[in-house]
Amino acid sequence: MKIVDKFMVLMNLTVFSNFKLMKRTIFYILGFVFVLSSCTKLDETVYDSIPGSAYPENENQVANLSVDAYTKLKPFADDGGWWFLAQEVSSDEFCGPTRGADWYDGGKWLNMHRHTWSNDDEGVNRMWGSMWAGVTTCNQVLDMLNDMAETPAIVAKKKEVESLRALYYYYLIDNYGDVPYLTSAKNAPDLPFKAKRTDVFNHLINTLQSALPYLKAYDNKLMFNKYTAYALLAKLYINAEVYTGTPQWAKASQYCDSVISGPYTLATNVKDPFVTNNEKSPELIMVIPYDENTFKGFRLHMRTLHYQQNLEFDMTVGPWNGLCIVPTFFDTYQSTDLRKAAYNMWGQRYDTKGNKILDGETHKDLIIDPHLPKLYMQAGVETPEQIRMTGARVGKYEIKLGAKENLSNDFPLFRLTDFYLMKAECEIRMGHNGDQWVNPIRLRAGVSAWTNTGLDSLLAERGRELYVEGVRRQDLIRYGKWEQSWWEKAAHGPELRVFPIPKWATDVNSNLLLPPK
Repeated sequence: MKIVDKFMVLMNLTVFSNFKLMKRTIFYILGFVFVLSSCTKLDETVYDSIPGSAYPENENQVANLSVDAYTKLKPFADDGGWWFLAQEVSSDEFCGPTRGADWYDGGKWLNMHRHTWSNDDEGVNRMWGSMWAGVTTCNQVLDMLNDMAETPAIVAKKKEVESLRALYYYYLIDNYGDVPYLTSAKNAPDLPFKAKRTDVFNHLINTLQSALPYLKAYDNKLMFNKYTAYALLAKLYINAEVYTGTPQWAKASQYCDSVISGPYTLATNVKDPFVTNNEKSPELIMVIPYDENTFKGFRLHMRTLHYQQNLEFDMTVGPWNGLCIVPTFFDTYQSTDLRKAAYNMWGQRYDTKGNKILDGETHKDLIIDPHLPKLYMQAGVETPEQIRMTGARVGKYEIKLGAKENLSNDFPLFRLTDFYLMKAECEIRMGHNGDQWVNPIRLRAGVSAWTNTGLDSLLAERGRELYVEGVRRQDLIRYGKWEQSWWEKAAHGPELRVFPIPKWATDVNSNLLLPPK
């Protein structure tokens, strides 16, 4: 059974989706008929609810308690939550060009790529909201767990949910810097103040380290386990200099080792971790388990494919002809690099019968030129062919025949290859050689091994390998490249390393405008 199917089963068993957590009694809507074991035992008390002191009754009910907290990851890969879009469109590898009358959308795509966003841009607004929804739901679940008898299973569930909350907080401090740090929903202040990014970082480290003895050694790629905690600790420590001002490469390296020594192996093919049924990929550590029918929210193919590329995949819907690779980044792939064609689509496009596809407006062969001429293309300035048919499109995540508006590919939040490259980075930054961690990735991609890999080369390799996986913005900041100019983005100062807290949030809580306490 696909992980997401198991996930949905848990969701269907969960009857407190809004988590009325301050109540000590949890009500169940009965979806089945009880068969009495003995018709003569009529003096037995029958309840229409389970007293809080008696819940949960079994391991399945314990497992169900955290389901809603995990579902808050669902909007992260699309415009409902904007995390993935903000990390990629703001980077030197991906963009949302204006194509004549299409894709201007109030300038939000241009602003994100050029780093000219405001505190009222859609990406800034929705990303903050989706991350806080995750934190708040985790805190609601923890409030409920704290009202239950402290059995070993409940203690372990608390540690799991605290670790998941740390993941949401990691995304918050990475994108917004100083943020409030709250560990309860029912006891949270109405108007919280921000905490220092360093202090939140330390809280997250302590939370994860204290959870390690209680987390399962390995469960599945959706629920938080010991190796997910190792992965998050490695991410926190490798970015420690950005978050706190103090580098901690040795600790980052140590936790990379913990991940690499776990139950994961590198895939043999560069496409394997991204196929539709990738839930069994040996590389994936933690994922968002998207499903085209039951767990929707992954629509990258709709945002990137040309209007007529539905014919290439016998899609049941028409795509939107938008997002594409930055041309200068496309040129960093060698012609022999297997990832170039595996992760991108360009050139003449064909339908499933082998016929050339024609562009619906120009009626010319649909030949996608990978070299996008401009970020802002206008009718009468650029040709219709330039506007409609430039910029290589994303092919990294398999688009199966008959694809719908949503993909069923699990989206990798943590993938083993990333930690190989992070291990190489830590070694290089500590004055050691990182080749042994880089070269398995390069050789798999069909390009030559390196000797004495340098940081600039490693950053470029991370870009080619981890393209459209949501890590590029963070990488550029950590490597000191974020403020530099690229393609159509001008140089700027370090103040743009974090997004502003949205105006709607500061309008409600003016304490968010004050320095952290």
